[in-house]
Amino acid sequence: MSLTPDRLPARAGLGLKPEHYRDVLETRPDIGFFEVHAENYMGAGGPPHAYLEAVAGLYPLSLHGVGLSIGGSGPLDTAHLHRLRALIDRYRPQSFSEHLAWSTHDTGFLNDLLPLPYTAETLARVSAHVEETQQAIGRQLLLENPSTYLIFAESTIDEIDFLEAVASRTGCGLLLDVNNVMVSCVNHRLDPHLYIDRFPVEHVGEIHLAGYDETTDGAGDRLLIDAHGSPVRADVMALYDHALSRTGPVPTLIEWDNDVPDFATLHAEAVRVEARIAAEAARCAPLRRVG
Repeated sequence: MSLTPDRLPARAGLGLKPEHYRDVLETRPDIGFFEVHAENYMGAGGPPHAYLEAVAGLYPLSLHGVGLSIGGSGPLDTAHLHRLRALIDRYRPQSFSEHLAWSTHDTGFLNDLLPLPYTAETLARVSAHVEETQQAIGRQLLLENPSTYLIFAESTIDEIDFLEAVASRTGCGLLLDVNNVMVSCVNHRLDPHLYIDRFPVEHVGEIHLAGYDETTDGAGDRLLIDAHGSPVRADVMALYDHALSRTGPVPTLIEWDNDVPDFATLHAEAVRVEARIAAEAARCAPLRRVG
């Protein structure tokens, strides 16, 4: 099996929301691609599939999984993998991604993406689950860096080294979520620019951006929440510019999953990001000609 993925265009994309189906199909906006959560389309048919089939006929498509529990201590759910394979076979998306997280325990499903200790045991388990998933779906998976609010005392591997090791062992790609980098680094008092400097960008197939919420913890220190309910913050956009300087032009999704605004507001966010990708492409063009 070849793990060489199809490619999304190096443009800005948006999450496709049911309240915007008609806007998209009637106005056909200039958007690089649309992304949907895979689990929302695992039913056999109905209006969601009718709309997604219409949109996928016009735009490149990215599937983003939230339910595989890649980091779970138990085996992967084979029924879920079968449903995922059927969805991928049906729509032939240009990208599929999942989270470095766990969300299951025994037969229960937890409605959250929970963090992992970075140990040799976890690395072996995550790598095995990524390999199993890629074999089951017949294509490469992009693994997303998490947003975290604590660090496990038992962790013995740095997060970036952990992600790079999984990619090297399995041939998977990485999804660089820049908002997650900002959230985690602020929460753990780390430098997000240094995180980006160390990230293995040769494996990056897609970037995510989103808005965060801000509060304080019990000690009164700044605490960021990966909320996906507001525009991309200025500091995240600046960090994204830094990431682009390392990755070059990369397909970039704006995530807005809560308090979803009208389509015009989302489209404006895409326009902001598209301009940055175009500027980076222009900056890279002379370098490519010289090379």
